[in-house]
Amino acid sequence: MRPTDDALETGLMDEIERLRGISYDTGTSYGRRQPLSRVRWERAEMEAEVAAVREQLHCNTLLVFGSDVERLTATARAALEGGLHAIVQPRLFDCRPARILRHLAEAADAGERLRREHPGRVTLLAGCEAPIFTPGIVRGRSFQRRIARLRAGGVDRAALGRRLNDYLARASSVARARFDGPVGYAAVPFEPVDWGLFDLVGLDHYAFHETPEGHARALAPFRAFGKPIVICEFGCCAFRGAARMGGMAWTIVDWGRSRAQIPDGVVRSESEQADAVAAMLAAFESEPLRGACVFTFAEFSMPHSPVTRDDLDVASYGVAKVIREDPDDPASPYRWEPKLAFHAIAEHNESAQIRA
Repeated sequence: MRPTDDALETGLMDEIERLRGISYDTGTSYGRRQPLSRVRWERAEMEAEVAAVREQLHCNTLLVFGSDVERLTATARAALEGGLHAIVQPRLFDCRPARILRHLAEAADAGERLRREHPGRVTLLAGCEAPIFTPGIVRGRSFQRRIARLRAGGVDRAALGRRLNDYLARASSVARARFDGPVGYAAVPFEPVDWGLFDLVGLDHYAFHETPEGHARALAPFRAFGKPIVICEFGCCAFRGAARMGGMAWTIVDWGRSRAQIPDGVVRSESEQADAVAAMLAAFESEPLRGACVFTFAEFSMPHSPVTRDDLDVASYGVAKVIREDPDDPASPYRWEPKLAFHAIAEHNESAQIRA
């Protein structure tokens, strides 16, 4: 099933309104038998956070991701009813491809219902960094092992491309059979994706560049596909040196203890996060992109603590820090507070609205 003319003209393909967004985790399982990254789930809290995205961050788009389709649907609906565009990205990691595709089908059905209620404002992403998160494309029993294998080199790139695009062809087919709006995929830039399968080029772009020209050079090859480009993820953690680590900054956490800890020597720096995000926003502004979504509103499994070794928020890409009433209980009530990056995004988006 191809996107309808209405979707192509007024949905993600529409060049009138640039997408200025942020992603939002509804709870993601990062492996078989792993709990959701967000244990506590209250609709009123979610709705208040979605309202903050619209009213405080001045975003016009919410990229909603997670493993629970009911949560995905409820959050996307809250965004749409608040006037935002919704990009829906179901995530199910380290499961068999057949199960992931069944999960995608369920999300596509839900997405189509939302699209009919809100035509022109719903996009479906049929996957996320599949060589890392989907078994069978790169060898490794877990996504951590697949990352290590990719970083070590020696992976047969031609074979990777064949396996990747075989899987993506199936994912695209599953999505299009159920969803009549624009269908995309979020790739790491090294992936040899057959972009003919999708309506947009989605990129998770964490690479550090000293200048806007560096970002422009990195993005230039993707213009050759002749499709709208959306940065589905970009961002930075909140410690000194995080910007240069890009998408691997989260790996500083020591998970080998009875409780996760931040190693000695890591220095919290909200200003580094804010400066990096602001620089990327400015660089993207001069690029012919359809839009960009910061990763992410908050990482609910990475709470802030005044104790340095327990301050997992420094290794979080969230622009809001999560403060639990009981730091050791993931189901504990929490509050969130904006970090410096939150204010940088709000200022950028508000200025963009004025210029428009």
